[in-house]
Amino acid sequence: MSVLVTGGTGFIGSHTVVELQEAGYDVVVIDNLSNSSEKSLERVEEITGKPVKFYKIDIRDREGLNEVFAKEPDIDSCIHFAGLKAVGESVEKPWEYYENNISGTLVLLDVMKKHGVKNIIFSSSCTVYGDPDKVPVTEDTPKKWATNPYGSTKSMQETIFADIQHADPEWNIVLLRYFNPIGAHPSGRMGEDPNGIPLNLMPYITQVAVGKLPFLRVFGNDFPTHDGTGVRDYIHVVDLAKGHVKALERIKANCGLAVYNLGTGTGYSVLDIVKSFEEATGVNIPYKIMDRRPGDIAENYSDPSKAEREMGWKAEKGIKEMCEDSWRWQKNNPNGYAD
Repeated sequence: MSVLVTGGTGFIGSHTVVELQEAGYDVVVIDNLSNSSEKSLERVEEITGKPVKFYKIDIRDREGLNEVFAKEPDIDSCIHFAGLKAVGESVEKPWEYYENNISGTLVLLDVMKKHGVKNIIFSSSCTVYGDPDKVPVTEDTPKKWATNPYGSTKSMQETIFADIQHADPEWNIVLLRYFNPIGAHPSGRMGEDPNGIPLNLMPYITQVAVGKLPFLRVFGNDFPTHDGTGVRDYIHVVDLAKGHVKALERIKANCGLAVYNLGTGTGYSVLDIVKSFEEATGVNIPYKIMDRRPGDIAENYSDPSKAEREMGWKAEKGIKEMCEDSWRWQKNNPNGYAD
C-alpha cells in the first residue's frame, strides 16, 4: 500500500519521504510548490535510489485530489504536512492562513473519506499549547488560545480531526505536535531551503555563516529566561521524520485518536544555539538584538516520554549534530536547491 504525503517537497516532508522509502513504503507526494522545490525529491531519489511519484496540486483543489486518488488506488494512509507555517507572517496575513490551512484540510479529509481512506497523521505544532503555565509540556497540558494565527490554525485542525474521529471511529488519526525542527540530512544533499529571508532560526544562522546575510536578528533579549532570549526545544529533522514512520505503525494498530509530542525534552535559548553552532563549525555568527516579534513566547519545551512509551520513538541526535548537519547542507548548497 502507498502513503500520500501532502507538502512532501518541503523541509520536513522531504526528509520524511526518505525515511518512509527506507522503511519500505511506497510514497505519493502532492505539493503546490509555494514555498519549496521539486528538486528536493530528486535528492530523495539520489539518497534512497527509489523514484517518488509527484503531483503538483494544491490541497484545496478538490478535483485534482480526486484525480490523484483515482490514479493511485493503493493509497491507504496520508501524512498531512501541507500548509502555511510562519508565525510572524500569520500575524500579518491571518485570512490567508485560515483559508489555506483550514480549508485545505477540510477538502483533503472529504476526498479521503470518499475514497475510503481513513488513516491520517497530522503535522501539528507545540504552538497549540500557547504560552504554557509550566514546562516541560505533556500531551495533557491544557491547550491555550494560541498566540498567533498559525498556532490557531493548528489548534483548530486538531479539533476538526478529533471531532471527525469521534463521529466515525473507523478513522485512525495521529496528531504529532512538533517542537522546533532544525538540522538536515547527514549527506548534505537535503535541508531547509526557505524562499527569501528565512523566518526560522537555523536557516537564518546558516545564511549568515555562508555570507548571504550580514548578521542574525535576535528578536528580544528581555524574556524571563537564563539569557533573556527565547527558549525552545530543537529537534533534528531526521529524528522528526522517523517519528512519522513510527506513527504509521500506530495507525496500523488501529489507534483511534492519538496525540504525541515530538521533541527532545531539552530547551535551548537562541543564544545557546548560536554558541553551539559556533562551537560545532568554527564559524562566527554576528548578531543584533531586535524588538520582540508579535506572538513570540518566552519558553516552551517538551516532555516526549509518551512517544517513547507508546511508539518506541525517541530523539537520538544532539544539538552538535543538528548544527553540523545544518552547516554541511548550507555550505554545500549556498543557494539551496537552486544550486
